[in-house]
Amino acid sequence: MKITVNRSDMTEAVSNMQRVVSSKTSVPALEGILLKADEDKLELCAYDLELGMTTTISAKVNEPGRAVLSAKLFTDIVRKTPGDTISLDVDEKNIATIESGVSRFTIVGIPAEEFPELPKVEDGEDIRLTSSVLKSMIRQTVFAVAESDAKPIHQGSLFSMDGGLLDVVAVDGYRLAKRTEAIEFKNKLSFVVPGKTLSEVLRLLKDTEDPVDMYAGKRHIMFKIDNYIVISSLLEGDFLNYKATIPTTSRTKVIMRSRDAIESVERVSLLINDRIKSPIRCVLSKNEIKLFCTTSMGRASDQISAQIDGEETEIGFNNRYLLDALRNTECDEIKVGLSGPLNPMTIGPKEGESFLFLVLPVRLKND
Repeated sequence: MKITVNRSDMTEAVSNMQRVVSSKTSVPALEGILLKADEDKLELCAYDLELGMTTTISAKVNEPGRAVLSAKLFTDIVRKTPGDTISLDVDEKNIATIESGVSRFTIVGIPAEEFPELPKVEDGEDIRLTSSVLKSMIRQTVFAVAESDAKPIHQGSLFSMDGGLLDVVAVDGYRLAKRTEAIEFKNKLSFVVPGKTLSEVLRLLKDTEDPVDMYAGKRHIMFKIDNYIVISSLLEGDFLNYKATIPTTSRTKVIMRSRDAIESVERVSLLINDRIKSPIRCVLSKNEIKLFCTTSMGRASDQISAQIDGEETEIGFNNRYLLDALRNTECDEIKVGLSGPLNPMTIGPKEGESFLFLVLPVRLKND
């Protein structure tokens, strides 16, 4: 294989590919990026047996061919080469010579035959959204995907389609995030996409009206984003019946500015760190919310102006879970619902139902 490519094109491609490459595997080829040169293009592929990504960039191909190169080493070389173009020459013994400007590297490759094939998504349903909408839906929910493997199905987000509406839902036992959007897909369909996959998809999505296609099969899903294709296994199991967990009424209703709430919680959280933890105590009374935090480092208090209707209440929250929800509201004003100190808090937009967050409270100790 002998090719010449634009350095910036190659840098972007290998940087995205490297995140997908398996870091711990008994198959050496999976620690590499598969390069396939043909005609006037170079195809790159990375795969960790659960998540795969491919992309194509323009190339001057003097000799077509295939090779697997160490993802970390090749990416580091590409990023640091000084020239505007990169020349790559791989011989029959899989010895790769990389030249750019005055730099020249010779590294050992792996036979392309050892790289496993990506799964094919067959008999899948095609769901189309704009890039900006899918980006918003993932961004506003992926923060609530479970990190623990206590229930593996919750390490992903549920995509549930019914009657022209798409719900994306994530839960982790302490909070829930749901984002809803009208789509043209009218069938009933649901599947669970791993959080790792969604994080990679999120990095590729742009705030544009360009279409993005999702092909959902029985065991795999494929995302087509610009010139990238992402293929992922789907998670299997019974997802939480989230509709049953959403409170239908609130004894206390609050309207407030999201930026005020974020900044206030951030201030009282200054006394909390990874070693020193304490809940944020929130006291809701007429037109204001007072926040308190007490740790071995000291005490902090703050307050927020708000429109409050209903019962006065006192409730505590984990500061990180509360901040995650507030930061992902992405709107100026939010509507909060409370039904006592031990029931989950709901957070939604002031108008409409585009998103809903639930945050479980923390039981407060009496001072």
